Parts: sequence; structure tokens; C-alpha cells
Amino acid sequence: MTPKAFASSADLDDKQQTLEVLADGVYALTADGDPNVGAVEGEDFLVCFEAMATPVAAREWLARLREHTDKPVKFLVLSHYHAVRVLGASAFDAEVIVAHDNTRALIAERGRQDWESEYGRMPRLFKEPASIPGLTRPTATFSDRFTIDLGGDRGELVLAYCGRGHTEGDIVAWLPRHKVLFAGDLVESRAALYTGDAFHREWAAATLDRVASFEAEVLIGGRGAVARGRDAVAAAIAQTRHFLEVMLREVGAAHERGGTLKEAFEAAHAALVGRYGGWPIFEHCLPFDVSRLWDELSGVERPVIWTAERDRQVWAELQG
Repeated sequence: MTPKAFASSADLDDKQQTLEVLADGVYALTADGDPNVGAVEGEDFLVCFEAMATPVAAREWLARLREHTDKPVKFLVLSHYHAVRVLGASAFDAEVIVAHDNTRALIAERGRQDWESEYGRMPRLFKEPASIPGLTRPTATFSDRFTIDLGGDRGELVLAYCGRGHTEGDIVAWLPRHKVLFAGDLVESRAALYTGDAFHREWAAATLDRVASFEAEVLIGGRGAVARGRDAVAAAIAQTRHFLEVMLREVGAAHERGGTLKEAFEAAHAALVGRYGGWPIFEHCLPFDVSRLWDELSGVERPVIWTAERDRQVWAELQG
């Protein structure tokens, strides 16, 4: 059998990007399974959601956005700490960079290692990596909620912490006026989940329950198409929950019977591949997902820091 190329290192083709206007002054950029980004207009400023992997990549997104608005970026919101979400921050020239308290701590604790790890896993996303000036440091953080008054008759944008999930610092951005939710990587829409830094049991239960409680009519997940309508939003949340529940069942069974990590991976792969195998980054993510869940079931409370070296070791053991 031909060995699988490491993570997404062989995925070098550009993806078709689609800029969607979801409501008056509400934008989302999706790209065939690449990380989604978005923006919301205030009366005289912009709030941007996610920063992309490099300033060069971020400037390309901003150029698309400037076809619709020339308002300055006042707030840049980071849903969590992963490198492909934060390292392009300098391109926005934002007055305020907002994230959860835990995200600021995670950047300080493991941001450099995550940068090196994700660059090795997904090199295509790092357009001109030399343009990255260094780690992104949030300038405003919060523990529960952070509300941005959009001014005029535009209402407010509510940033909320729903609990530990994809990481221990994920936040969502909620527009009550339009019932639009930017969910970050807490929800994926027809894209596989990355759970290498996750808290699977909390994510699959209380955290997704809180996401669902917004009763959004439009949801922009971390990857995949925009979910439009209550049924589509519910389906995206249900898909995310199902992926987690299958992993918990299969990896949990292997762990309980004293099996090996490799056996757990094979069981999870077999159970998930029929539904999710053709979706973006499935083969890339699953070894790291299973490794983290195995640790979690073994009593390792917080995710072990991923390094470029550890990435390769886990890949060789499970996908080699």
C-alpha cells in the first residue's frame, strides 16, 4: 500500500473562494473546506472574524471585502488560538484584537509550537510565511461575554464562550438582529472535525447545546458551506455532534478493552469513513483526533502540545 502523504502536505491546489453577503453588512468567505472567515459592518467600522494564516493571505481576503466596504477594521475577533486562524492578524491593523482569556494563555503557552506544527501540516495555507511578524497577542480578552455596539441601527455583536470544545478557548460571534452565528471550529458544515486539542465529552454535550441555544438561522462554521435556515443549522450541529459521539464510542471501546491506540484509530476510521471520508481534511485530522481522545480517556486533562516532531511520530504510527 502506498503511504499517505503527511497531513495536508500534498494538498497544494488553490481552492475556489466564495464571498457571500449574508445580510446587510454581514459577510462570509468560504473556500472548499479551507478555514472560513467573516466580517460585520458597524456604523463606521468593521469587525472581522478570524485572521488567516499569514498577512499576505489576510490581505487577499481584505481586498475582496473592500469591494463592498471601505470602513476601517476596529475589532479583529479570534475564535481560538490555532495558527491558521491568528497569524495573519497584522494585516488588519485593528484597534482591538479580541479573544477568550484561555486563548491568550494558550498562545503564550504553545503558540510557537502550534505555528511550526500547522505550517508542516498545511503548507498551502501559509502564503509567504516570511510575512508573519510573530505570534499574535490579543489586546482584549474576556471570560464569558463581550458585547460590541455596532452603532446606529445596526444592533450589537455578542461574543460568547460556550465551554470547552475544539480547544479550551473557543468563542462564537452572534448577531441577534440577523440571527447569524459565526461558530468558528465548534461546528463544521460538511467538513471533518479536527479534535487534536479538544475536550470531546464536553464539546459533544454541553458546549454544542449552548451553541444550539442561540437558535441561529444562518451559521458559518469553521470550514464548509454556510448553513442557511434552521434545518441546515441544526444539521450542521448534529453532524458535528455525531462525529464526536462516534469517536467517543469507538475509541472508548478500544480503550476500555485494553486495546492499542492503533486499534482505536482503525475502529474510528472504519466507523466514520463511510459518511465523512470524502469530506475535507478527514484523513489529515483523524490520527491527531484519536491520539488526543486516547489521552483524554487515559486521564490527560489538557491536550499535550503538538510539535512538528510529534505530528510526524503520530502520523507514522497511525497513518503510515
